Amino acid sequence: MFKTRFTRLDAFTKTVEDARVRTTSGGIVTLSSILIILWLIWGEWADYRRVIVRPELIVDKGRGEKMEIHLNITFPRMPCELLTLDVMDVSGEVQTGLVHGVNKVRLQPEGEGGGVIEVKSLNLHEDTAAHLDPKYCGECYGAPAPETASKPGCCNTCDDVRDAYAAISWSFGRGENVEQCTREHYAERLDQQRKEGCRVEGSIRVNKVVGNFHFAPGKSFSNGNMHVHDLENYFRDEGGHSFTHLIHQLRFGPALPDEKVKELQGMAGGWANHHVNPLDGTEQHTDERAYNYMYYVKVVSTAYLPLGWEKHKGNSVDTGAHSLPHEWVGLGGLGHGELGSIETHQYSVTSHKRNVHGGSDAAEGHKERVHARGGIPGVFFSYDISPMKVVNREVRSKTFAGFLTGACAVIGGTLTVAAAVDRALYEGQRTVRKLHEG
Repeated sequence: MFKTRFTRLDAFTKTVEDARVRTTSGGIVTLSSILIILWLIWGEWADYRRVIVRPELIVDKGRGEKMEIHLNITFPRMPCELLTLDVMDVSGEVQTGLVHGVNKVRLQPEGEGGGVIEVKSLNLHEDTAAHLDPKYCGECYGAPAPETASKPGCCNTCDDVRDAYAAISWSFGRGENVEQCTREHYAERLDQQRKEGCRVEGSIRVNKVVGNFHFAPGKSFSNGNMHVHDLENYFRDEGGHSFTHLIHQLRFGPALPDEKVKELQGMAGGWANHHVNPLDGTEQHTDERAYNYMYYVKVVSTAYLPLGWEKHKGNSVDTGAHSLPHEWVGLGGLGHGELGSIETHQYSVTSHKRNVHGGSDAAEGHKERVHARGGIPGVFFSYDISPMKVVNREVRSKTFAGFLTGACAVIGGTLTVAAAVDRALYEGQRTVRKLHEG
Protein backbone atom coordinates (compact mmCIF):
# COMPACT_ATOMS: atom_id res chain seq x y z
CA MET A 1 0.00 0.00 0.00
CA PHE A 2 2.82 2.44 0.96
CA LYS A 3 4.65 1.81 -2.34
CA THR A 4 1.43 2.27 -4.34
CA ARG A 5 0.86 5.78 -2.89
CA PHE A 6 4.28 6.99 -4.01
CA THR A 7 3.80 5.36 -7.39
CA ARG A 8 0.75 7.54 -7.98
CA LEU A 9 2.85 10.66 -7.27
CA ASP A 10 5.51 9.79 -9.90
CA ALA A 11 5.69 12.69 -12.37
CA PHE A 12 8.33 10.94 -14.45
CA THR A 13 6.47 8.04 -16.09
CA LYS A 14 8.58 5.53 -17.97
CA THR A 15 8.12 3.60 -21.14
CA VAL A 16 9.15 0.01 -21.60
CA GLU A 17 12.35 -0.66 -23.50
CA ASP A 18 10.42 -2.28 -26.40
CA ALA A 19 8.46 0.94 -26.93
CA ARG A 20 11.55 3.08 -27.35
CA VAL A 21 12.86 4.01 -30.78
CA ARG A 22 16.51 4.98 -31.20
CA THR A 23 17.56 6.96 -34.27
CA THR A 24 20.78 8.29 -35.75
CA SER A 25 19.48 11.86 -35.61
CA GLY A 26 18.65 11.34 -31.94
CA GLY A 27 22.25 10.29 -31.23
CA ILE A 28 23.58 13.37 -33.00
CA VAL A 29 21.20 15.64 -31.05
CA THR A 30 22.20 13.95 -27.77
CA LEU A 31 25.94 14.40 -28.44
CA SER A 32 25.41 18.02 -29.46
CA SER A 33 23.36 18.64 -26.31
CA ILE A 34 26.13 17.26 -24.08
CA LEU A 35 28.73 19.53 -25.72
CA ILE A 36 26.47 22.57 -25.44
CA ILE A 37 25.73 21.80 -21.77
CA LEU A 38 29.44 21.48 -20.94
CA TRP A 39 30.26 24.74 -22.73
CA LEU A 40 27.46 26.68 -21.02
CA ILE A 41 28.30 25.27 -17.58
CA TRP A 42 31.93 26.29 -18.09
CA GLY A 43 30.67 29.81 -18.84
CA GLU A 44 28.60 29.76 -15.64
CA TRP A 45 31.67 28.63 -13.65
CA ALA A 46 33.86 31.34 -15.16
CA ASP A 47 31.18 33.91 -14.35
CA TYR A 48 31.03 32.64 -10.76
CA ARG A 49 34.83 32.91 -10.41
CA ARG A 50 34.92 36.43 -11.87
CA VAL A 51 35.74 39.19 -9.36
CA ILE A 52 34.13 42.59 -9.72
CA VAL A 53 34.41 45.83 -7.76
CA ARG A 54 31.22 47.02 -6.13
CA PRO A 55 31.39 50.73 -5.14
CA GLU A 56 29.57 52.21 -2.16
CA LEU A 57 29.26 55.82 -1.05
CA ILE A 58 29.32 56.62 2.68
CA VAL A 59 30.07 59.59 4.93
CA ASP A 60 33.78 59.87 5.78
CA LYS A 61 33.96 59.65 9.58
CA GLY A 62 37.74 59.83 9.85
CA ARG A 63 39.11 62.46 12.23
CA GLY A 64 42.60 63.82 12.76
CA GLU A 65 44.09 61.73 9.98
CA LYS A 66 47.17 62.42 7.90
CA MET A 67 47.47 62.18 4.14
CA GLU A 68 50.50 61.63 1.91
CA ILE A 69 51.01 63.50 -1.33
CA HIS A 70 53.34 61.83 -3.82
CA LEU A 71 54.66 64.08 -6.54
CA ASN A 72 57.08 64.15 -9.45
CA ILE A 73 57.13 67.45 -11.35
CA THR A 74 59.70 68.86 -13.76
CA PHE A 75 60.41 72.58 -14.19
CA PRO A 76 62.76 72.77 -17.21
CA ARG A 77 63.31 76.54 -16.85
CA MET A 78 63.63 76.89 -13.09
CA PRO A 79 66.95 76.23 -11.29
CA CYS A 80 66.75 74.25 -8.06
CA GLU A 81 68.53 77.04 -6.16
CA LEU A 82 65.56 79.37 -6.77
CA LEU A 83 62.69 76.87 -6.45
CA THR A 84 60.86 76.58 -3.12
CA LEU A 85 58.13 74.14 -2.07
CA ASP A 86 55.76 75.31 0.68
CA VAL A 87 52.79 73.58 2.32
CA MET A 88 50.06 75.09 4.46
CA ASP A 89 46.55 74.22 5.62
CA VAL A 90 43.55 75.76 7.36
CA SER A 91 44.51 74.15 10.67
CA GLY A 92 47.28 76.73 10.98
CA GLU A 93 50.15 74.36 10.24
CA VAL A 94 52.58 76.05 7.85
CA GLN A 95 55.58 74.12 6.59
CA THR A 96 57.62 76.64 4.65
CA GLY A 97 60.58 75.43 2.66
CA LEU A 98 59.42 71.87 3.12
CA VAL A 99 62.27 69.39 3.17
CA HIS A 100 60.82 66.08 4.42
CA GLY A 101 60.95 63.21 1.93
CA VAL A 102 61.61 65.34 -1.16
CA ASN A 103 64.46 65.32 -3.67
CA LYS A 104 65.52 68.18 -5.90
CA VAL A 105 67.09 66.96 -9.15
CA ARG A 106 69.23 69.42 -11.07
CA LEU A 107 68.64 69.14 -14.82
CA GLN A 108 70.71 70.28 -17.77
CA PRO A 109 69.32 73.17 -19.87
CA GLU A 110 66.60 72.27 -22.35
CA GLY A 111 68.96 72.86 -25.25
CA GLU A 112 71.36 70.25 -23.87
CA GLY A 113 68.78 67.52 -23.44
CA GLY A 114 67.62 68.12 -19.86
CA GLY A 115 69.67 65.25 -18.42
CA VAL A 116 70.26 64.75 -14.70
CA ILE A 117 73.19 66.66 -13.19
CA GLU A 118 72.74 66.01 -9.48
CA VAL A 119 70.19 64.54 -7.10
CA LYS A 120 70.01 66.13 -3.68
CA SER A 121 67.85 64.81 -0.88
CA LEU A 122 66.39 67.72 1.01
CA ASN A 123 66.30 65.59 4.14
CA LEU A 124 70.04 65.98 4.36
CA HIS A 125 71.00 69.33 5.89
CA GLU A 126 74.57 70.02 4.93
CA ASP A 127 76.46 71.65 7.77
CA THR A 128 78.51 74.18 5.79
CA ALA A 129 79.94 75.65 9.01
CA ALA A 130 81.30 72.40 10.46
CA HIS A 131 84.88 73.31 9.58
CA LEU A 132 84.78 76.66 11.42
CA ASP A 133 86.10 77.45 14.87
CA PRO A 134 83.61 76.10 17.44
CA LYS A 135 83.61 79.56 19.07
CA TYR A 136 82.67 81.25 15.78
CA CYS A 137 79.38 83.19 15.84
CA GLY A 138 78.42 84.68 12.49
CA GLU A 139 76.76 88.07 12.13
CA CYS A 140 73.11 88.25 11.07
CA TYR A 141 73.56 91.70 9.49
CA GLY A 142 70.94 93.60 11.43
CA ALA A 143 68.37 90.80 11.67
CA PRO A 144 67.65 88.67 14.75
CA ALA A 145 69.07 85.14 14.60
CA PRO A 146 66.46 82.64 13.33
CA GLU A 147 65.09 79.84 15.48
CA THR A 148 66.37 77.31 12.95
CA ALA A 149 69.98 78.55 13.19
CA SER A 150 72.65 75.87 13.27
CA LYS A 151 74.05 77.62 16.37
CA PRO A 152 71.57 79.45 18.65
CA GLY A 153 71.90 83.22 18.49
CA CYS A 154 74.26 83.12 15.47
CA CYS A 155 74.11 83.08 11.69
CA ASN A 156 76.94 80.73 10.81
CA THR A 157 75.74 79.81 7.32
CA CYS A 158 74.29 81.62 4.32
CA ASP A 159 70.97 79.83 4.89
CA ASP A 160 70.92 81.16 8.46
CA VAL A 161 71.25 84.72 7.18
CA ARG A 162 68.56 84.13 4.54
CA ASP A 163 66.21 82.71 7.20
CA ALA A 164 66.95 85.70 9.46
CA TYR A 165 66.07 88.13 6.67
CA ALA A 166 62.94 86.18 5.74
CA ALA A 167 61.74 86.20 9.36
CA ILE A 168 61.51 90.01 9.31
CA SER A 169 60.44 90.27 5.64
CA TRP A 170 63.71 91.69 4.32
CA SER A 171 64.78 91.05 0.75
CA PHE A 172 68.03 89.09 0.58
CA GLY A 173 69.15 89.23 -3.04
CA ARG A 174 72.38 87.50 -4.04
CA GLY A 175 74.05 87.85 -0.64
CA GLU A 176 76.58 90.46 -1.67
CA ASN A 177 78.87 91.54 1.18
CA VAL A 178 77.56 88.70 3.35
CA GLU A 179 80.58 86.81 4.63
CA GLN A 180 78.80 83.45 4.97
CA CYS A 181 77.39 83.57 1.43
CA THR A 182 80.73 84.62 -0.02
CA ARG A 183 82.39 81.70 1.76
CA GLU A 184 79.77 79.26 0.44
CA HIS A 185 79.77 80.75 -3.10
CA TYR A 186 76.01 81.38 -3.04
CA ALA A 187 76.08 83.91 -5.89
CA GLU A 188 78.29 81.60 -7.95
CA ARG A 189 75.76 78.78 -7.51
CA LEU A 190 73.01 81.06 -8.78
CA ASP A 191 75.08 81.90 -11.84
CA GLN A 192 76.04 78.27 -12.42
CA GLN A 193 72.40 77.10 -12.36
CA ARG A 194 71.00 80.05 -14.30
CA LYS A 195 70.04 78.02 -17.40
CA GLU A 196 69.29 74.77 -15.61
CA GLY A 197 65.99 73.07 -14.82
CA CYS A 198 64.78 71.24 -11.74
CA ARG A 199 62.68 68.19 -10.98
CA VAL A 200 61.02 67.85 -7.60
CA GLU A 201 60.13 64.30 -6.58
CA GLY A 202 59.17 62.60 -3.37
CA SER A 203 56.42 62.52 -0.76
CA ILE A 204 55.03 64.92 1.82
CA ARG A 205 52.72 64.13 4.72
CA VAL A 206 50.04 66.70 5.51
CA ASN A 207 46.98 67.06 7.72
CA LYS A 208 43.86 65.71 6.02
CA VAL A 209 42.18 69.11 5.93
CA VAL A 210 41.74 71.83 3.33
CA GLY A 211 45.11 73.23 2.31
CA ASN A 212 47.53 73.94 -0.48
CA PHE A 213 51.09 73.36 -1.57
CA HIS A 214 52.91 75.42 -4.13
CA PHE A 215 56.14 75.89 -6.02
CA ALA A 216 57.37 79.46 -6.20
CA PRO A 217 60.71 81.26 -6.64
CA GLY A 218 62.80 82.56 -3.77
CA LYS A 219 62.77 82.21 0.00
CA SER A 220 59.29 82.28 1.52
CA PHE A 221 58.26 84.23 4.60
CA SER A 222 55.15 85.59 6.30
CA ASN A 223 54.33 89.27 6.25
CA GLY A 224 51.44 89.80 8.61
CA ASN A 225 48.69 87.52 7.34
CA MET A 226 50.30 87.21 3.93
CA HIS A 227 52.58 84.47 2.66
CA VAL A 228 55.12 85.99 0.27
CA HIS A 229 58.37 85.10 -1.50
CA ASP A 230 61.59 87.00 -2.14
CA LEU A 231 61.35 87.39 -5.93
CA GLU A 232 64.37 89.65 -6.45
CA ASN A 233 66.71 87.01 -7.87
CA TYR A 234 63.96 85.47 -10.00
CA PHE A 235 63.13 88.68 -11.85
CA ARG A 236 66.66 90.11 -11.88
CA ASP A 237 68.32 87.00 -13.28
CA GLU A 238 68.65 86.86 -17.08
CA GLY A 239 68.31 83.10 -17.31
CA GLY A 240 64.95 83.09 -19.11
CA HIS A 241 63.12 81.58 -16.13
CA SER A 242 59.45 80.60 -16.34
CA PHE A 243 57.08 78.13 -14.72
CA THR A 244 56.71 75.82 -17.69
CA HIS A 245 56.17 72.45 -16.06
CA LEU A 246 55.39 68.79 -16.62
CA ILE A 247 53.52 66.78 -13.99
CA HIS A 248 54.81 63.24 -14.27
CA GLN A 249 52.83 62.08 -11.27
CA LEU A 250 50.61 63.56 -8.59
CA ARG A 251 48.62 61.31 -6.32
CA PHE A 252 47.13 61.49 -2.85
CA GLY A 253 47.77 58.33 -0.86
CA PRO A 254 49.24 54.95 -1.88
CA ALA A 255 48.80 53.48 -5.34
CA LEU A 256 47.06 50.19 -6.05
CA PRO A 257 49.42 47.31 -6.92
CA ASP A 258 50.07 47.06 -10.66
CA GLU A 259 48.61 43.56 -10.91
CA LYS A 260 45.40 44.73 -9.28
CA VAL A 261 45.10 47.70 -11.64
CA LYS A 262 45.50 45.33 -14.62
CA GLU A 263 42.75 43.08 -13.26
CA LEU A 264 40.36 45.97 -12.80
CA GLN A 265 41.01 47.96 -15.98
CA GLY A 266 38.11 47.78 -18.35
CA MET A 267 35.79 46.46 -15.66
CA ALA A 268 32.58 48.36 -15.00
CA GLY A 269 33.15 50.42 -11.90
CA GLY A 270 36.80 49.36 -11.83
CA TRP A 271 39.87 51.46 -11.24
CA ALA A 272 42.51 52.62 -13.66
CA ASN A 273 45.39 54.95 -12.85
CA HIS A 274 44.28 57.59 -15.35
CA HIS A 275 40.93 57.76 -13.54
CA VAL A 276 42.49 58.07 -10.10
CA ASN A 277 45.23 60.58 -10.97
CA PRO A 278 43.92 62.85 -13.75
CA LEU A 279 46.88 65.26 -13.57
CA ASP A 280 49.47 62.63 -14.50
CA GLY A 281 51.14 63.65 -17.76
CA THR A 282 49.82 67.24 -17.67
CA GLU A 283 52.14 69.75 -19.36
CA GLN A 284 51.92 73.55 -19.34
CA HIS A 285 54.14 75.92 -21.31
CA THR A 286 54.77 79.65 -20.99
CA ASP A 287 57.53 82.10 -21.93
CA GLU A 288 56.37 84.71 -19.41
CA ARG A 289 58.08 85.00 -16.05
CA ALA A 290 55.16 86.55 -14.18
CA TYR A 291 52.80 83.65 -14.77
CA ASN A 292 50.67 81.82 -12.25
CA TYR A 293 49.11 78.35 -12.53
CA MET A 294 46.36 77.25 -10.16
CA TYR A 295 45.03 73.72 -9.82
CA TYR A 296 41.89 73.29 -7.72
CA VAL A 297 41.75 69.69 -6.51
CA LYS A 298 38.78 67.93 -4.92
CA VAL A 299 40.06 64.93 -2.96
CA VAL A 300 37.74 61.99 -2.25
CA SER A 301 38.77 59.36 0.31
CA THR A 302 38.65 55.89 -1.19
CA ALA A 303 38.99 52.51 0.50
CA TYR A 304 39.77 49.31 -1.36
CA LEU A 305 38.62 46.09 0.35
CA PRO A 306 39.95 42.80 -1.08
CA LEU A 307 37.99 39.63 -1.78
CA GLY A 308 36.98 37.81 1.39
CA TRP A 309 36.90 40.95 3.56
CA GLU A 310 33.36 40.20 4.80
CA LYS A 311 34.43 36.79 6.17
CA HIS A 312 36.86 38.44 8.59
CA LYS A 313 35.38 41.93 9.15
CA GLY A 314 31.72 41.62 8.28
CA ASN A 315 30.22 44.90 7.08
CA SER A 316 32.92 47.03 8.72
CA VAL A 317 34.85 49.40 6.43
CA ASP A 318 37.56 50.21 8.99
CA THR A 319 40.79 49.01 7.37
CA GLY A 320 42.97 49.88 10.35
CA ALA A 321 45.26 51.93 8.10
CA HIS A 322 45.22 54.83 10.57
CA SER A 323 45.13 52.86 13.82
CA LEU A 324 48.81 53.53 14.61
CA PRO A 325 50.23 57.02 15.30
CA HIS A 326 51.46 58.36 11.98
CA GLU A 327 54.90 59.00 13.51
CA TRP A 328 55.36 55.22 13.71
CA VAL A 329 54.69 54.74 10.00
CA GLY A 330 57.46 55.46 7.52
CA LEU A 331 56.92 57.86 4.65
CA GLY A 332 55.19 55.97 1.85
CA GLY A 333 53.67 53.39 4.20
CA LEU A 334 50.59 55.34 5.26
CA GLY A 335 47.30 53.95 3.96
CA HIS A 336 48.07 50.22 3.93
CA GLY A 337 45.53 48.41 6.12
CA GLU A 338 44.68 44.91 7.27
CA LEU A 339 44.26 41.90 4.95
CA GLY A 340 45.72 43.81 2.01
CA SER A 341 43.20 46.65 2.17
CA ILE A 342 44.23 50.13 1.04
CA GLU A 343 43.10 53.61 2.12
CA THR A 344 43.89 56.05 -0.66
CA HIS A 345 42.28 58.99 -2.47
CA GLN A 346 40.87 59.85 -5.85
CA TYR A 347 40.57 63.43 -7.03
CA SER A 348 39.03 65.65 -9.66
CA VAL A 349 40.68 68.87 -10.77
CA THR A 350 40.01 72.18 -12.50
CA SER A 351 42.78 74.58 -13.49
CA HIS A 352 43.31 78.26 -14.09
CA LYS A 353 46.28 80.23 -15.39
CA ARG A 354 46.95 83.95 -15.68
CA ASN A 355 49.60 86.66 -15.81
CA VAL A 356 50.10 88.14 -12.34
CA HIS A 357 50.20 91.60 -13.92
CA GLY A 358 46.55 91.13 -14.93
CA GLY A 359 44.97 92.24 -18.18
CA SER A 360 43.01 90.70 -21.03
CA ASP A 361 43.02 86.97 -21.75
CA ALA A 362 42.74 87.48 -25.51
CA ALA A 363 45.91 85.47 -26.13
CA GLU A 364 44.10 82.39 -24.80
CA GLY A 365 41.06 83.07 -26.98
CA HIS A 366 38.93 84.74 -24.27
CA LYS A 367 38.68 88.43 -25.14
CA GLU A 368 35.82 88.88 -22.72
CA ARG A 369 37.92 87.77 -19.74
CA VAL A 370 40.06 90.26 -17.82
CA HIS A 371 42.39 89.03 -15.07
CA ALA A 372 42.96 90.92 -11.84
CA ARG A 373 46.42 92.10 -10.92
CA GLY A 374 48.22 90.44 -8.01
CA GLY A 375 49.76 87.23 -6.78
CA ILE A 376 53.15 85.70 -7.34
CA PRO A 377 54.45 83.50 -10.18
CA GLY A 378 54.44 79.80 -9.51
CA VAL A 379 52.43 76.58 -9.61
CA PHE A 380 49.80 76.26 -6.88
CA PHE A 381 47.75 73.22 -5.88
CA SER A 382 44.77 74.02 -3.67
CA TYR A 383 43.06 70.89 -2.35
CA ASP A 384 39.72 70.41 -0.63
CA ILE A 385 38.61 67.25 1.18
CA SER A 386 35.22 65.78 0.30
CA PRO A 387 32.99 64.75 3.25
CA MET A 388 32.05 61.57 1.36
CA LYS A 389 34.03 58.38 1.01
CA VAL A 390 34.01 55.74 -1.72
CA VAL A 391 34.34 52.11 -0.60
CA ASN A 392 35.28 49.67 -3.37
CA ARG A 393 34.67 46.04 -2.43
CA GLU A 394 36.00 43.04 -4.32
CA VAL A 395 33.14 40.52 -4.61
CA ARG A 396 32.18 37.53 -6.72
CA SER A 397 29.85 38.38 -9.58
CA LYS A 398 27.42 35.70 -8.29
CA THR A 399 27.06 33.37 -5.31
CA PHE A 400 27.63 29.60 -5.39
CA ALA A 401 23.86 29.12 -5.11
CA GLY A 402 23.52 31.34 -8.16
CA PHE A 403 26.02 29.16 -10.00
CA LEU A 404 24.06 25.99 -9.15
CA THR A 405 20.82 27.64 -10.25
CA GLY A 406 22.40 28.67 -13.53
CA ALA A 407 23.83 25.18 -14.10
CA CYS A 408 20.43 23.56 -13.51
CA ALA A 409 18.81 26.04 -15.86
CA VAL A 410 21.41 25.28 -18.53
CA ILE A 411 20.91 21.50 -18.24
CA GLY A 412 17.12 21.64 -18.14
CA GLY A 413 16.77 24.22 -20.88
CA THR A 414 19.22 22.49 -23.20
CA LEU A 415 17.58 19.06 -22.79
CA THR A 416 14.10 20.53 -23.32
CA VAL A 417 15.15 22.24 -26.54
CA ALA A 418 17.06 19.13 -27.65
CA ALA A 419 13.98 16.98 -27.04
CA ALA A 420 11.89 19.31 -29.19
CA VAL A 421 14.49 19.27 -31.96
CA ASP A 422 14.78 15.49 -31.82
CA ARG A 423 10.97 15.09 -31.96
CA ALA A 424 10.76 17.42 -34.94
CA LEU A 425 13.48 15.49 -36.79
CA TYR A 426 11.85 12.12 -35.99
CA GLU A 427 8.40 13.25 -37.16
CA GLY A 428 9.91 14.78 -40.27
CA GLN A 429 11.66 11.54 -41.14
CA ARG A 430 8.43 9.54 -40.66
CA THR A 431 6.48 11.91 -42.85
CA VAL A 432 9.04 11.74 -45.65
CA ARG A 433 9.15 7.95 -45.42
CA LYS A 434 5.33 7.69 -45.72
CA LEU A 435 5.37 9.95 -48.75
CA HIS A 436 7.92 7.75 -50.46
CA GLU A 437 6.01 4.55 -49.58
CA GLY A 438 2.70 5.99 -50.65
